[in-house]
Amino acid sequence: MQSFAATVRTFSRNVPALSVSARASSWWSNVDMGPPDAILGVTEAYKKDKSPKKINLGVGAYRDDNGKPFILPSVKQAEKILFDANMDHEYAPIGGQSEYCQAVIQLALGDTSEVVQAGLNATVQGISGTGSLRIGAAFFSKWYQPSKTVYLPVPSWGNHTPIFNHAGLEVKSYRYYDPKTCGLDFAAATEDLNKLPEGSIVLLHACAHNPTGVDPKPEQWKELSAIFKAKKLFPFFDMAYQGFASGSIDKDAFAVRLFLEDGHAIALAQSFAKNMGLYGERAGAFTVVCGTQEEAKRVMSQIKIIIRPMYSNPPLHGARLVHTILSRPELKKIWLNDVKKMADRIILMRTKLADNLKTEGSSRNWQHITDQIGMFCFTGLKTDQVERLTKEFSIYLTKDGRISMAGVTSGNVGHLAHAMHQVTK
Repeated sequence: MQSFAATVRTFSRNVPALSVSARASSWWSNVDMGPPDAILGVTEAYKKDKSPKKINLGVGAYRDDNGKPFILPSVKQAEKILFDANMDHEYAPIGGQSEYCQAVIQLALGDTSEVVQAGLNATVQGISGTGSLRIGAAFFSKWYQPSKTVYLPVPSWGNHTPIFNHAGLEVKSYRYYDPKTCGLDFAAATEDLNKLPEGSIVLLHACAHNPTGVDPKPEQWKELSAIFKAKKLFPFFDMAYQGFASGSIDKDAFAVRLFLEDGHAIALAQSFAKNMGLYGERAGAFTVVCGTQEEAKRVMSQIKIIIRPMYSNPPLHGARLVHTILSRPELKKIWLNDVKKMADRIILMRTKLADNLKTEGSSRNWQHITDQIGMFCFTGLKTDQVERLTKEFSIYLTKDGRISMAGVTSGNVGHLAHAMHQVTK
């Protein structure tokens, strides 16, 4: 009688084996190929270009005047402090280290903030700006009763819509940018906001609007605050560039602090990717401003319940760097100087680009280049002009004409201005 093992071997020989590809694809044949990321696609095309004059203006990360990644001196010092401290790698609390949360909300609202002093903020560490927004979206989806619709400016950061949709919120829009002037269409924005249903959630870019670089002026922010109060709209601020936009952390936080002074309850997402160069460390925060300390505790408890099944605990290192910088006066002073240098370089490149376009003989009005602020500039270039920039001059940017000013340097601004003039004259 044949043994069991022999029977199995005989059976195996007689049954054709499934190929690896057949096994791998059998369960997932229904999965569609997703579209490539627009910005990453720009970077990939740039890498393949052999031209010595090529420029990558798609990436949303700061570069120095040599086009190289920049590690802030304050961050280097903080890293040394942490290394010498020989810290452990235990789990952080679900909401992040309390001292980190305290430091970042004070940075946003100011050291003398009545909200912070009264304990009215429920603040948690988030996974940079994206993760902080996602926590907020989930919280609003579950607990905000007046509306399940969030209104975004047109245009807005490309990830805003999927973040809010993913949490189950409906996304609609309000007019913001005027392509004709490459500036703010304030009349259209206020008209749309005045028509929104009471209780609507409205996303506001606190400073350095992404992708346009177009911000309301202080007096316009005041008018917006009045509209929000009259219409009972909920302001959800995304602040990814505090200090990086103008070089002043207080000036860049103007809108957030104004709305609080005017009596609004707000939600706030923060990121330290840009202003501390901690892109890969994913340090951010999400805050809800509440009416009482007891309410803040209840809100905090529910935000933690949202976080727990998402990722359980936030990463430590980036948050430790941020807290080290913000909690040491001498190191914070160095950081404030670092962030101002970055902002000043961006502002200088805007001026140089506008000046070079004038030198090229361009008769177009390029004032919006210097009027806009922050990392990005909406040039006003059309899709066909963008294609020419890439094909003829090896300059890579997104099809909507947005350029990252961080990619503009003293060495390539002349080539960029010449190319822009050639495709627009």
